[in-house]
Amino acid sequence: MRSLAYLKLMAREYPTIKAASSEIINLTAIQGLPKGTEYFFSDLHGEYEAFVHLLKSASGVIREKITETFSHIIPEKEEVALANLIYYPERIMNQLELKGLADGDWQRVTIYRLVQICKVVSSKYTRSKVRKKMPPEFAYIIDELLHVDYNDDNKRVYYNEIIRSIIDIRVGDKFIIALCELIQNLTIDSLHIIGDIFDRGPRADIIMDELLQFHDVDIQWGNHDISWMGAATGNLACICNVLRIAISYNSFDVLEDGYGINLRPLSMFAARIYREDPCDRFVPQILDENIYDAVDPGLAAKMHKAIAVIQFKVEGQIIKRHPEYEMSDRILIEAIDFDRGVVTVEGKEYPMLDKFFPTVDPKEPLKLSKEEGELLHTLQLSFMHNELLHKHIRFLYSHGSMYKCYNSNLLYHGCIPMREDGSFEEIVVDHHAYSGKALMDYVDRKAQNAYFMPEGSAESEDARDFMWYLWCGAKSPVYGKGKMTTFEHYFIEDPSAHKEPMNPYYRLSMKEETCDKILEEFGLPKKGSHIINGHVPVKIKEGESPVKARGKLFLIDGGLSKAYQTKTGIAGYTLIYNSNHLALAEHKPFDPNKESTPKVSVVENMKNRVMVADTDKGAELAERIADLKELVAAYRDGVIKEKVE
Repeated sequence: MRSLAYLKLMAREYPTIKAASSEIINLTAIQGLPKGTEYFFSDLHGEYEAFVHLLKSASGVIREKITETFSHIIPEKEEVALANLIYYPERIMNQLELKGLADGDWQRVTIYRLVQICKVVSSKYTRSKVRKKMPPEFAYIIDELLHVDYNDDNKRVYYNEIIRSIIDIRVGDKFIIALCELIQNLTIDSLHIIGDIFDRGPRADIIMDELLQFHDVDIQWGNHDISWMGAATGNLACICNVLRIAISYNSFDVLEDGYGINLRPLSMFAARIYREDPCDRFVPQILDENIYDAVDPGLAAKMHKAIAVIQFKVEGQIIKRHPEYEMSDRILIEAIDFDRGVVTVEGKEYPMLDKFFPTVDPKEPLKLSKEEGELLHTLQLSFMHNELLHKHIRFLYSHGSMYKCYNSNLLYHGCIPMREDGSFEEIVVDHHAYSGKALMDYVDRKAQNAYFMPEGSAESEDARDFMWYLWCGAKSPVYGKGKMTTFEHYFIEDPSAHKEPMNPYYRLSMKEETCDKILEEFGLPKKGSHIINGHVPVKIKEGESPVKARGKLFLIDGGLSKAYQTKTGIAGYTLIYNSNHLALAEHKPFDPNKESTPKVSVVENMKNRVMVADTDKGAELAERIADLKELVAAYRDGVIKEKVE
C-alpha cells in the first residue's frame, strides 16, 4: 500500500478518476506490445567510423527489413541503394541532386518505400511513442502516412495527394531525410555499451558525441574508460597512460583536435631531452593517419618515451602509497641496474633493450625531475579543466556503472575475479573484504568518489589512486589479469616476460555451472538468463565462438579495433535481442567504399514472444498501474478529492 502523501503527489499528475483510468488503460496496452530491440556493443576503442555505420545501419537489421519488405519486388541493387540512403540520407541526397537524379518521380517512389519500412520498424511501438520520435515539422504528415489504409480507394487518393504536395512545394528532400532518421531511431530501442569506448582508435570523442545524442543508452565501464575517467580526476598516472596509449597509436587527433589538449609542452620537452636518442622502441603504430594534427614519427617516438618514463615513476609512487595493492614487484624502474644495463623481474635478470634514461636518478628512480614535474602539472590542468572532456566523463558517470542487470541479462566488461577453485576472489580494503557482487558495488562507489568527492579530501585522493589500480591491478574486475607487462614489452626482448596471466574467471566462465553461480550472485535466475561480456577478443580465425557455456555467456569483443583484426579475423560483434530471438551480427572490417553489412545469425529463439510485460520495463509499468489503481480507489472512497474544473 502506498502512503497517502505519495498518492497526493500522484494526484497532481492525474487529478481525476478519468485521467488516472485513462493512464491505466494506456499502460496496460503497452504491456501487451512486443519488447523493443536491444543492441549490445563492446570494445569500440575509438573506431568512430565503424561504430557510427553500425549504429546507423542497426548492424545490418535495416537491410534485413528492406529485403523482407521488398524481396522479389525490387532488385538487390535498389535494396542496397535504399539501405545506404537510410544510413546516410544527407550525403546520398546531395550526391543524387548533384547528378540530377533526385527528381520528382524518384522522390515519390522513395517516399513510398521509406514509409513501408517505417511501418515495419514502428509496428511494435505505441502510436504515441512513434510520434514523439518524429521531427516536429513533419510529425503530422508522417503520422498520417503511417496509418493510412492504402487499400481504401478514398484513402489512396488522400495518400497520393500528400506525397504530391510534399514534392510540389520542394520539401521532398527534407522529408526523405526525416523519414530515414526516424527509421534509424525506431530500429534500435535501447543501446548497451559493454565497455572500452576509448583508446587505440582515432576518435573516441566522436563516439561519445553520438552516444550523447542517443535516446536510450547505458554503459558498463571498461578498463580503458576507467583510465580516462581517472585522468579527468587529475590522477597523474592515468593522465600519462592516456597520453602514452594515444601517442603509441598515433592518435593525436583525439587529443588535440578532439579534446584540445595542448601537447606542445610535451613535444618540446621530449625533443630536447631525447634529442640524440632515436627512441626505436617507441615508434608509434600507425593504424590511422591523423587528419588535423600530423606529427613526425621521430618526434612522436620521443614523446612516447618521455611520457612512458614519467608514467613508470608516478605509478611507482602510487604503489608506494598503497602497500595494500600488493604491487611492489611492479616498480620495475627501481629494479634496473643502470651500470650493467639489466633489469631483474621476478628474480630473473634480463638485458635492457634501451639503456638511455637521462631523467632518471639511479639513487632515486621514482623522483621526477624539475622539468618533468612542471610538465605534469601543465598536463594535469589540461585534463582537469577541459570542458568537452568533462562533459563526456559526466555522461560516462550518469549513464554508466560497473555492471547492469537488465531483462535477465548481466552485463559487464571484464570479469568477476575468481580463484582457481571457483570461489570469488576477495579484495580487502579498510578492513573489509569484498568479492562477487559486493566487489562490483564497492568499485562503483569508489569510482564515483574519485570524481565527485571534494578535491583534496582524503576520500578523493584515495579513490583517485584506486582508479589507476582498476586500470592494471591484479584483482581489478575491469582488467582481470595478474599483471600488466607494459615495461617488459618496451625493454625486454624475451617473449616469456611479456605474458599477462589471465584471471581464472576466463577459463572457469566457459562452464555453465560457473555462469549459473555468477548469475545467482547477482540475483538473476539460472534459467533464461545470460552473461554478456566484453574485454577479450574472440579469435574467429582460430575457431573460437562468441557463444560459451552452452549459451549462457556471450563474449562480444570480436575486434572492432583495427589493432585486433589481424588476430580475430573479423571486426567485432553486435548482440541483438528482440522479442523473438537473440542474434549475433558479425562485423566486417569497415571500408566506406565497400558494402559492409554484417552477417546476422540467430543464436537463440525465445520459447514465446517476449512482450513488454515480460521485461524489467513491464515490471515498472505493473507497479505504476497498481499505484494508479490505488489512486482511483482513493478518489472513489473520498480520501482524495478530484480536481473539478
